[in-house]
Amino acid sequence: FISTVCNFMSHEKCLKNVKIPCSCIAPSLVRVPVAHCFGPPGHYKRKFCTVCRKSLESPAFRCEVCELHVHTDCILFACSDCRQCHQDGHLDHDTYHHHWREGNLSSSARCEVCKKTCGSSEVLSGMRCEWCGILAHAACYVIVTPECTFGRLRNMILPPSCVQLFSRNFSKLHCFRISENLQTESDEDDDVDGSTQGSTKDIQISSDSSKQTLKIFDGNDAVKRNQFRLISVPRIAKNEEVVEAALRAYYINDDQQEYELQTFTQQVLLSDDVINRNDAVEDSNLGSVFRESVPEAWIIRAKPKDEEVIRIYPAWLKVGMAYVSLRVNKDSTVQTVIKEVLPLLGRQTECLQNFKLVEVLMGSKQVQRMVLDNQELILNRLKDVRKTSIRQMNQTRFYIVENSKSIVQVNLFVGGLPPQLSPEEYTNILKEELAIKTNVVSVSHVYQAQGAVVLQISCFSEAERIYMLVKDTVVNDKPLNAVVIPAVMASKIPRNCCPLLVFVNPKSGGLKGRDLLYSFRKLLNPHQVFELTNGGPLPGFHTFSKVPSFRVLVCGGDGTVGWVLGALEEIRHKLVCSEPSVAILPLGTGNDLGRVLRWGAGYSGEDPYSILVSVDEADDVLMDRWTILLDAEEPAEGAENGIAEPEPPKIVQMNNYCGLGIDAELSLDFHHAREEEPGKFNSRFHNKGVYVKVGLQKISHTRNLHKDIKLQVDQHEVELPSIEGLIFINIPSWGSGADLWGSESDNRFEKPRIDDGLLEVVGVTGVVHMGQVQGGFRSGIRIAQGSYFRVTLLKPIPVQVDGEPWIQAPGQIIISAAGPKVLALGFSEQVEFIPA
Repeated sequence: FISTVCNFMSHEKCLKNVKIPCSCIAPSLVRVPVAHCFGPPGHYKRKFCTVCRKSLESPAFRCEVCELHVHTDCILFACSDCRQCHQDGHLDHDTYHHHWREGNLSSSARCEVCKKTCGSSEVLSGMRCEWCGILAHAACYVIVTPECTFGRLRNMILPPSCVQLFSRNFSKLHCFRISENLQTESDEDDDVDGSTQGSTKDIQISSDSSKQTLKIFDGNDAVKRNQFRLISVPRIAKNEEVVEAALRAYYINDDQQEYELQTFTQQVLLSDDVINRNDAVEDSNLGSVFRESVPEAWIIRAKPKDEEVIRIYPAWLKVGMAYVSLRVNKDSTVQTVIKEVLPLLGRQTECLQNFKLVEVLMGSKQVQRMVLDNQELILNRLKDVRKTSIRQMNQTRFYIVENSKSIVQVNLFVGGLPPQLSPEEYTNILKEELAIKTNVVSVSHVYQAQGAVVLQISCFSEAERIYMLVKDTVVNDKPLNAVVIPAVMASKIPRNCCPLLVFVNPKSGGLKGRDLLYSFRKLLNPHQVFELTNGGPLPGFHTFSKVPSFRVLVCGGDGTVGWVLGALEEIRHKLVCSEPSVAILPLGTGNDLGRVLRWGAGYSGEDPYSILVSVDEADDVLMDRWTILLDAEEPAEGAENGIAEPEPPKIVQMNNYCGLGIDAELSLDFHHAREEEPGKFNSRFHNKGVYVKVGLQKISHTRNLHKDIKLQVDQHEVELPSIEGLIFINIPSWGSGADLWGSESDNRFEKPRIDDGLLEVVGVTGVVHMGQVQGGFRSGIRIAQGSYFRVTLLKPIPVQVDGEPWIQAPGQIIISAAGPKVLALGFSEQVEFIPA
């Protein structure tokens, strides 16, 4: 057997065991309506649509938070049954049940109950909890204990009951800080609009002369938007058959006797007016809706009713029932409905004024709520909804809600402001540039060093206005950025829970960061995953500022790791957990720090779940961190008219190494090449090829760096040999895994460690020497070991710190130990991830 609505297939002998609800009744089974978070359309191989159950051969949508995949013309019929990742004042609860999603499992997936294979790459089959990852057959999952414990990653997941976010006016992409310009797997040439109907995916224009293809609209809204579905029916079909086919096209399971079809001409369609012809006297030929002059477009209308039964849901009232059914007639108002419902819920002694009736439209992209007026007639309201859209009526519920003074509090992080200003100065800038209303907007946190503030806004419309306005605002030639951030209720976090704060640079590692963003959002709470191109690390650290214990995972290259560690150092004093352990998932080209901590040479598509398990099992490792003071004594090159002040002293942080001379010059040439053609630098292999190319161009350089610099180590002058590059190393890995110091014992120096408070100073004689070091044939020239260094530059020289290069003007460079050591996460042996 096959369902004529959702294409579900079953043997005759298996029909009695079918547990999967059809797409037409799925909205009525949603426990807590939560809208999905759809990114841009893309191509997803071996995936199936949740609505029509067919394979996704054309561009389709996927939810960025759960495992829902859906065709572009099925998106409007998807249930608003996404994961509830935070509390928003509607149906909040502390106990979490399994959140089951059907299908799109690997063919090797095994059922937790019967231990047999439950996945398939041929059809939509098998169930998976999107919190704990438990797998089961459709016939087996109903006997699994309903409470979810979040599975193996329970100690790393930020519990949804601990997160609060008021997000009424914001899209789900804004709520989860997902960049709208990230095209994960989509083609830029595809012009796909998820709201566009009329796809011929299922129905091609029939060449069979006995059949006819018709446009079907489900209400006035569809007519205005020209959004239709196509059906193919015999030319001699009766009215009832066409109505039934039209209802099936819109996934409506109601009795076709309650609906009728209205016709309108193409000219009327273009004028946005729908002419109701049903009142006209029809001729005697009532057997078929098809005649010679039949119009090609029809609209479904619900027949008027004098009374009907509606469901009233009790929202968060603890009454032990999902809903109550109530018969209403043409005289029933919202107030009379409330009066009749309260006794059915055991609340008959309470005052009617303490309750309100809320209409909830459970759209796939947004859940909309509207409080109904007490004097409004219920049947009129139902009639209006059905006239707008029959489909929307199928997704509409009525909730009885207790009146309460709900406190609106939207937290908005605004960055890009001038640094080192007072709270009053920041407020004045915001007043001038954004015209903020101080009666509903206040500055709750100020990060002066970073030029950022957190706004606390008590009005939804004001929060949305500021958010949209910030995107187009520039202060001191620097664009502002805004991020919606949730409030984490630290007191509700379980004692044994140590949430993982994840930072991902989507531009690192040949764009593999984009896939990791999606995977980590699914495996964890998306509110603990932050995209570094959207506001940097600060919004994440602010969100976790009150969390008593947490760990950090940084996904990116060595430059990204340094960026996050630098931000952590600046904000450490404002964190309750001032020394979180930091793990690294190397996505860059060199990944030297990742190698030293045994996270591998670079991510190459391993299973994100096994990565999280490895982070949970990693050990704490102390690591030195260094401060570099750059004090130029001469103006930088390129000053206008040759007259300029010397650059002010600058401080940068170092984790891995600092290079002067040929090492930094190669990094600078690579950096310039990447800026010119960033699209080509999307793989480690290509990146290393460019390094080789720029290196060959420098192979004939002379060894005279020692004449242009002076070195002082721990207050003692050090004579430099004839070298072309000078490198200060903190870790035993340089240039993609090379051991620059070497393993030979030397009585002059101590054996290097990453936590010994000492830096090693090494020289290289040129590009050939560097190549020999990277090939493992030689090591560098050992020059010194110490904890305090002063380098005097006699001329402009290329400098690079952790892969970030620039030309440094003549002057002083002072390197000394920085504050507390970094608490990193690593292994004593190389970690091996399970292939994805």
